[in-house]
Amino acid sequence: MNTETFRIFCDVVYYQSFSRGAKANNISQSAATQSIHRLEKQLGAQLVDRSKRPFVLTPEGKVCYEGFREILETYDSIISRVQSNFMQDGGVIRVAAIYSVGLHDMGKCMREFMKGHPRSKIRLEFLHPDKVYQAVFSSEADLGIISYPAASPEINVIPLRSEEMYVVASPEHPISKEKEGVKIDSLQGLDFVAFERDLPIRRETDKTLRQNGVRVNVVTEFDNIETIKQAIEVGLGVSILPLPTVQNEIERGQLVAIPLISPVLTRPIGVIYKRRKVFSAAATQFIEALGGHIR
Repeated sequence: MNTETFRIFCDVVYYQSFSRGAKANNISQSAATQSIHRLEKQLGAQLVDRSKRPFVLTPEGKVCYEGFREILETYDSIISRVQSNFMQDGGVIRVAAIYSVGLHDMGKCMREFMKGHPRSKIRLEFLHPDKVYQAVFSSEADLGIISYPAASPEINVIPLRSEEMYVVASPEHPISKEKEGVKIDSLQGLDFVAFERDLPIRRETDKTLRQNGVRVNVVTEFDNIETIKQAIEVGLGVSILPLPTVQNEIERGQLVAIPLISPVLTRPIGVIYKRRKVFSAAATQFIEALGGHIR
C-alpha cells in the first residue's frame, strides 16, 4: 500500500466513478479497478459494493475513505512545508478559476506577480464552477477562484471582493437609455439571456427576480459569460452581469451597462482551498496579490 493507491481509491469514491477517478490520476480505468482490487485483497475486506449502481461503500470502505483522506492531507501538507522551505520564491502555483473571472483580470494580476517573483510559475486553467471545486478537492489545483464561494468541511474560503451587478443591454435596446439606473421591475416581461440553471449566479438572479415578483422571458441559456455577452450584443435580450466582466465591451461601444438601483446586487468572488493545505511562500504572496489574506 502507498499514497498513490490511497489517492486513487479516494478519487474514485469522491467522483463516484472509476473512470473519472482514473482520469484524475492519469491512469486507465482498468488500472484504477485493479488498484482497488489489490487494496481489498491486502486488507482482506470488500471496500466497494459494485452490485449497486452507482456503487456504494461498504462499512469498511467508509472507514478507509475517511482514514486515507486524513493520511493524504497530512502527506500533502508535509510536501508543501518541505517545498516552501527551499523554494521561497519559486515553484508552480496551480490555479483553477471560473471563466467569468476573465483572462484580462487574471492576466493583469499574474503579470504584476511575476515581475516580483520571476522564479515562480502560475498554471492557470479556466473551468466550470463544479470542476473548480473538484480540482481543489482532488489537489489538482492549489487554489480556486470562484463566485459565491461556499465553505464546507473540506474547503476553506478567502473573500476577495464583491462585484456590483448591472443590467446589460445592446446600445439599440430601449432600456439602454436609462443612464441613471433602473429598478428591477423595469425588467418585467423583457427577453432575458440567462446563465444555465445549475450555476450559482443564475440561482441568485432567479431568487432576486422571484422575491420582487418580476417575470422575464428567458430566451436562451449559456454556461459562460462570453457567449451571454455575444447574445446580448446581437439583440437577443438583456441580462444582469457583474460590471467588471463587461468593461471592455462598454469601452468599445458594443454593450451598455445600466445601474440596478433597487435592489443593489453584488457577486462575491473568493479563493477556495483545501483545509489543512499548507501554501508555499510564493502561493501565499500570490493570494495577497489577488487581494486576499490567509486566515
